[in-house]
Amino acid sequence: MSEPFQIGFLLWPGLTQLDMTGPAQVLSRMPGAKLHFAWKSIEPIPSDCGLPLMPTVTLADCPRLDMLCVPGGAPVAPVMRDEAVLQWLRDQAATAELVTSVCTGSLILAAAGLLHGYRAGCYWASGHQLPLFGAEFVEERVVIDRNRITAGGVTSGIDFAFRVAEHRFGRDIAEAIQLSIEYDPAPLAGGTPRTARPEILARVRAMMADRLAAREAEIAEIAGRYRPPQG
Repeated sequence: MSEPFQIGFLLWPGLTQLDMTGPAQVLSRMPGAKLHFAWKSIEPIPSDCGLPLMPTVTLADCPRLDMLCVPGGAPVAPVMRDEAVLQWLRDQAATAELVTSVCTGSLILAAAGLLHGYRAGCYWASGHQLPLFGAEFVEERVVIDRNRITAGGVTSGIDFAFRVAEHRFGRDIAEAIQLSIEYDPAPLAGGTPRTARPEILARVRAMMADRLAAREAEIAEIAGRYRPPQG
């Protein structure tokens, strides 16, 4: 029997649950996949919608991962400042086959120095801060640069997981998983700034303005202390 493909998600307080649960649902159906949900303790963690998430392993006890995934969320700055978490990410990334993220999870990877010199995706309203950490923001749903795979906002994580499944097992397996979960989206138009009606985009930007301004200030402060990785 082949060794399991060890996939680990970093959980953290306030994360957007679909950033994690969307790709987890797809990745869990890959042959040989074993999923781990890691945080500092195994106490329940609140997500942004109030749904508690249960870690399965602590950071200290997490096995070596073949695939590391960092979901995003709005209150991302505290995690970007947490040196213990950033060092865990660096340690796991050093041997992982794939280093990945969804939404603003790429900002956490960037704060750890793991996207310096890479093209990367992020949530559309936050990706412009990736260059503060030496990364190039690309406005695509899934961005692949060497062994870094980074998704755009929230629902992009599902598409990202299918790209991983296709990369590892081919199109037939990816499409079989797609059918098994009946993933056949038929959304309203306007899910990105490029496709949204101007009045809707203006409304959403206004709704998020104060929150984004505070977050941008925090991230800029973190970036001011950022030092590029050596070597």
